[in-house]
Amino acid sequence: MLFLQYPPCSTCKKAKAFLDVQGVSYTARHIKEENPSYEELKAWVEMSGLPLKKFFNTSGLLYKSMNLKEKLPTMTEEEQLKLLASDGMLVKRPILVTEKTVLTGFREETWKEALG
Repeated sequence: MLFLQYPPCSTCKKAKAFLDVQGVSYTARHIKEENPSYEELKAWVEMSGLPLKKFFNTSGLLYKSMNLKEKLPTMTEEEQLKLLASDGMLVKRPILVTEKTVLTGFREETWKEALG
């Protein structure tokens, strides 16, 4: 499993603690230092079944400063994926990539369900 996180983020810390308590084996990746590529994001969106908008960190400072709430609806999916791949701080976190699914954000019940 791949666990994408921004270590100072409190939600990421909760998710990491949850995974550790559950005894889940994962590879941690710092989302700002090694942001997801266009190809990864495209595959993850398809695998997750979620709308692309769910992969944006809508509460982030960068999202707000770029006025993306207004811009995203007029952008193509390709433009949105390229934008997400340009800066890890635009990406919703944490992200957990398993063999079967991709989870964005941390909701303990959802993660428990997905991990079986």
